Amino acid sequence: MANPDRLTALDSTFLHLEDHSTAHMHVASVMVFEGEAPTLQDLIDHVMGRLHLVPRYRQRLAYVPLGQGRPVWADDPHFNPYYHIRHTALPKPADEEALKQLAGRVFSQRLDRSKPLWEIWLVQAMAGGRFAIIAKTHHALVDGISGVDITTVLFDTAREPVAPPAPATPWSAQPLPGPAKLLGEALVERSTVPAEMLRGGRALLRRPRQALSQLKEGLTSIGATTLAGINAPAPPSPFNVDIGPHRRYTFLDADLASLKAIKDSLGGTLNDAVLASVSLALGRYLRRHDFDTDGLVLKAMVPVSVRTKSQRGALGNQVAAMWAPLPVGVENPAECLRKIATAMEDLKKSGQAVGAQVLTNLAGFAPPTILSQAARLQARQPFFNLVVTNVPGPQFPLYLLGRRLEVLYPVVPLAQRQALGIAVMSYDGHLGFGLLGDYDALPDIETIARDLKWAIAALCRAAGVKPRGAHTRGSRADAAHKPRAPRARSTRGAAAANRSANNSANSSARKPASTG
Repeated sequence: MANPDRLTALDSTFLHLEDHSTAHMHVASVMVFEGEAPTLQDLIDHVMGRLHLVPRYRQRLAYVPLGQGRPVWADDPHFNPYYHIRHTALPKPADEEALKQLAGRVFSQRLDRSKPLWEIWLVQAMAGGRFAIIAKTHHALVDGISGVDITTVLFDTAREPVAPPAPATPWSAQPLPGPAKLLGEALVERSTVPAEMLRGGRALLRRPRQALSQLKEGLTSIGATTLAGINAPAPPSPFNVDIGPHRRYTFLDADLASLKAIKDSLGGTLNDAVLASVSLALGRYLRRHDFDTDGLVLKAMVPVSVRTKSQRGALGNQVAAMWAPLPVGVENPAECLRKIATAMEDLKKSGQAVGAQVLTNLAGFAPPTILSQAARLQARQPFFNLVVTNVPGPQFPLYLLGRRLEVLYPVVPLAQRQALGIAVMSYDGHLGFGLLGDYDALPDIETIARDLKWAIAALCRAAGVKPRGAHTRGSRADAAHKPRAPRARSTRGAAAANRSANNSANSSARKPASTG
């Protein structure tokens, strides 16, 4: 019988993507609250009183000797909440700019694999009588979509906290498994996998028509996924350069009702409207940097949840992927949204997301050494230009120790040669955009956030929607931002794209080094 604490193949892949690279595979969020911050001790007591709801947060990785099996989760006998829950402050004026710089620094630091893979930073005070929390968790522990449910560990739905039922017995760490036990269990599990395959074979004999139909559908969807990456690789762009270990982070708060009104007027889904705003913003950014966007279609990797209702709240990754087109060369907002909506509808019919899930499941049969090499190979393949993830969140207020959560900005990690990642999450009428960039490749990441604000306004105008207040601060910076018009001269082709990417990397390399 398989060990339920063993990492899945996908979870292991997130670990391998970090190995010998400058990528950090943690998902994260920046949360801003009303009122005075709780004390560090109050926050620790609050978290510890609910940690039994997610026991994985007290566990660390235990590695199988000689790489003969995927790691397992095991109790950390030295678990210390004061290591994971930390206290910090912002320099004056303690505004959002200072919070972004702190977040970039926190996201530049890789989580320590010898301890449970999560951290919470309490940011003591911000301007306007607010405070913030920065939380990050390794992707191998929890994916962004299930993480929406896991936030029940921190949050209440009413201002007065309601303590969850106490555990039946106090937590006591089990001894870490020794190397011999880890190796023995891994070898036994590997030898039992063929038995599972034989049972599948017996099922084929008992229900041949149904099984063959499922097999045909799976192979078709795998073909759709593979061809999407091989036949149309991602084009070169300034976002696809070698990245370093340091990060820049910025965010934008948009109005959810405005995006819904856009899709109601112009067609498509809410996710299509989000992708259209990203496409319009990146097109404007590229043209400002003299990059030819005529006919250019970037490819975004869009994670898709394949978690069933019965799996909601469970830890571990249950995601597949779709390769979404971003027609950055289309400047007309309505046309851009229309193209994306049509393309996404076709992709859903193609079975591409299902194919990605089938491939992920098949990876469970691969030895860890093959998984490691496959992860490194995958990171070098030009399948997509950036990740754009849109996660639905709760549409009602959340509270932490009686303090209302005002806004939430998510974070998606960068992979090798992926200098930009855009995460989006809805919450209580807000749509929070979180932009994570490589420190050297994107020194002007703030301009992309301003371009996003412009793109949403352009879509509102095209849809005849009156934009509502977006709860944004920093309007003075927006007023000071006056993007210059693109030059008439424009080069074409992959060679020009490579030159633009190289020039961006070379110019940023001359900037003074920083720790993000």
